[in-house]
Amino acid sequence: MKLSKMAYGATIVFFDLQTTGYDTPSCHITQLSAICKDKRFNVYTFPFRDIHPVARRLTGFTVSYGRLCLHGRPVGTVPIFYALNSFINYLSNFPGPVLLAAHNAKRFDALILSRLLQRFSLWQRFQRVVSGFVDTFILSRKLFPDLPRHNQESLVYYFLGESYYAYNALKNATMLQKLFISWRPSSFYVKEVTFFTEEFVLKSYKKYIYIPFKY
Repeated sequence: MKLSKMAYGATIVFFDLQTTGYDTPSCHITQLSAICKDKRFNVYTFPFRDIHPVARRLTGFTVSYGRLCLHGRPVGTVPIFYALNSFINYLSNFPGPVLLAAHNAKRFDALILSRLLQRFSLWQRFQRVVSGFVDTFILSRKLFPDLPRHNQESLVYYFLGESYYAYNALKNATMLQKLFISWRPSSFYVKEVTFFTEEFVLKSYKKYIYIPFKY
């Protein structure tokens, strides 16, 4: 099943974030990753706020002597503005319209990404490339309401028979793409869980617009 220009009339790019915590108004990104077919994107950014103990335990990200480390090993980082700008460049390579899909996009990934894009005056450029966000968590609940769990790790095990480390953004995006292909959802269901950028700004960004964010 081709991911570019599927029956939905859009290119779907799967993405994921790892962050310093789960407070969407103020957490910082530590890893931003995406995949569409075999084209991957992956960057690490240095967070200018403490990583919450729960996030440290789950993701393996720590800060030591001014460097971001993953499971104790330093990783190369780029400034957040560069990471976001490079992400838009990556997305620009795909035929439009482009939709970004993430598991729990509406309540987490899309909120954080849109806040940062607007904070760094990149939102308008982003909107010229991306039409909206697809929430695969909501999609999974619509498609498979009888399943006891709809977290991505459980879905991967149930549908793909694989166990994996669920706190690496690139791995999460890759497994989400595999899940989506295995589900073969109709365009009706995809549209039901798609949140367009114009609608997203009106409903989500105003809630966070006055929260200070320092980098």
